[in-house]
Amino acid sequence: MAEKFYLTTAIAYTSGKPHIGNTYEIILSDSIARFKRMQGYEVFFQTGTDEHGQKVEDKAAAKGVTPKQFVDEVAGDIKRIWDLMNTSYDKFIRTTDADHELQVQKLFKKFYEQGDIYKGSYQGLYCTPCESFWTESQLVDGKCPDCGREVKPAEEEAYFFKMGKYAERLVKHIVTHPKFITPVSRKNEMMNNFLLADEFIGKSDEELLSAIDKGELKCKLQDLCVSRTTFKWGVPVDFDSRHVVYVWLDALTNYITGIGYDTENPTEQYKKLWPANVHIIGKDIIRFHTVYWPIFLMAMGEPLPQTVFGHPWLMQGGDKMSKSKGNVLYADDLASVFGVDCVRYFTLHEMPFENDGTITWELMAERNNSDLANTLGNLVKRTLSMTNQYFGGVAKNTGVVGEVDEEFIVTVTSIRDKVSAKMEEYKVADALDLLWTLFRRANKYIDETTPWILAKSEESKPRLSTVLYNLLEAINIGANLLYPFMPATAEEILAELGAQKREFESLNKFALEAEYAVTNAPKTLFERVKMADIQPKIDEIVAKQLAEATPAVEEEKVPEISIDDFAKVKMQVGTVIACEAVKKSKLLHETVKVGNKTLSILSGIAKHYTAEEMVGKKVIVVTNLPPREMKGIKSEGMIVCAEAPDGTLSIVSPEKDIPDGSVLS
Repeated sequence: MAEKFYLTTAIAYTSGKPHIGNTYEIILSDSIARFKRMQGYEVFFQTGTDEHGQKVEDKAAAKGVTPKQFVDEVAGDIKRIWDLMNTSYDKFIRTTDADHELQVQKLFKKFYEQGDIYKGSYQGLYCTPCESFWTESQLVDGKCPDCGREVKPAEEEAYFFKMGKYAERLVKHIVTHPKFITPVSRKNEMMNNFLLADEFIGKSDEELLSAIDKGELKCKLQDLCVSRTTFKWGVPVDFDSRHVVYVWLDALTNYITGIGYDTENPTEQYKKLWPANVHIIGKDIIRFHTVYWPIFLMAMGEPLPQTVFGHPWLMQGGDKMSKSKGNVLYADDLASVFGVDCVRYFTLHEMPFENDGTITWELMAERNNSDLANTLGNLVKRTLSMTNQYFGGVAKNTGVVGEVDEEFIVTVTSIRDKVSAKMEEYKVADALDLLWTLFRRANKYIDETTPWILAKSEESKPRLSTVLYNLLEAINIGANLLYPFMPATAEEILAELGAQKREFESLNKFALEAEYAVTNAPKTLFERVKMADIQPKIDEIVAKQLAEATPAVEEEKVPEISIDDFAKVKMQVGTVIACEAVKKSKLLHETVKVGNKTLSILSGIAKHYTAEEMVGKKVIVVTNLPPREMKGIKSEGMIVCAEAPDGTLSIVSPEKDIPDGSVLS
């Protein structure tokens, strides 16, 4: 019986059409699922949509439709793009599915009855886009530490989950299961920023386990608000109709409800598939999946997933995507220019395992031309063309070997296990790099064996036949291994070779075919593109984005203040004399000279300015704010910035060169 492999993606939030960074995750997950199927695993691949929350309720109201109408349209668009990208998911779950909502209600009640959830009231600062409450000390420059947007004071009756009850147990699990959170940098971030009390940060795994054994470990995990009363678009708490379930408790449970979890009578499918082998999610939601979700599972009495892989982001040229800039890249637009498999290849190849990747139209064209058209496409077409030209389309292994054959065959037959090792670690970009070494080596083999010279003599024709056979065999193995990443291209290559898909176990063996009878009309798999030729299409896409860009929202009215209120704010001119980035944050730490004193200031502007850019800048500083500490650093003021509608920040500087310490009036 085949071994099971259960893989999930994060479920896409239905606030709008997913851009290429969101779509990367489903392509990544599909490549892993397809590879595991090829290895013989019984794979179940689940994806879907997260459809509740205040943001959806607000967007639906702004559009003049019901929340359900709104999410039906967006979920349909998400599914359309997932299908366009040729992803082989087995289940597409929606959190508005009736069976999912029922299980969420039953779980909430279970937690309440066993004392994990209690009723209280919450007073804090709320970020609507993140659907998260924050304390004052957690803010960065007065804004949400996750997304950098404004927060608003909020107070409401709520139910809370006792996270601290399970914190020590979670720490122990993370320490004793090194593959639970990957990459390891994500593990360190969770332990240091959310779980461990300050005095335990930096301790070795052995020291943490010792502290747990002695009952001395301290954690800083706070109880989690798990219900809301200020909006209605959510799963109702069935025993308290004023409340709806907090979106993360609702959304995270999809990984078990989608395969048949039931608090009373779980299905056979659930028993077979759970725990998941891997949750594949973006690094921005790693906290929810490695802190909240495992604690919920512990409270259920269910095992934890084997691995949570927090992949990096795909950035548009290193810049934030914005419709108002016309720089949002969508998978369907990219595919309309380059084709689906080119988009799949680029996103998989250009995304490192741990660090963010970059995508632009220019980079897409460059990779299409170099890797796909030149290396792969050219290899296949010229090999098939020579087979037709010299042997009427049929190449046989005559057994006439040359001195380069042994090394070439070893390279080809060793690729399977090398690719497998990288896929086992979810290092998909590295796996593709290894596969391309096969195609590059085959191109080199052509240059080494010079078929066009061998063709000049009847005596060397048997050697020429073996050379072409070896090339076709290498292409066959490469195409089979290419299938998880570029399925349509792999199928097309095999069809042109006149070959069938092979069993995975045979992909490290050579000369399995008696002969190759190839197509007499080989295609150009990938056309080379010039930016000048595709620019009109790109301009059309950008123009459409700008035309559809959401009009600027009317500025929120704020209460008027008196001149006496304004006079309480002391703003002075300063010069940044030193600056450094604060590790693992969006903060810059500036030393600012203001008159005859220097101030230590933390600013959440690292996405907009480098530390080097800040040194020497004239800035406006609010100097009479009470000091506060963030990330262990004291901040004694605030640098004044202006924020554009697209979220871009700009330092406010005096027009003229006036002395440090000058007071604004």
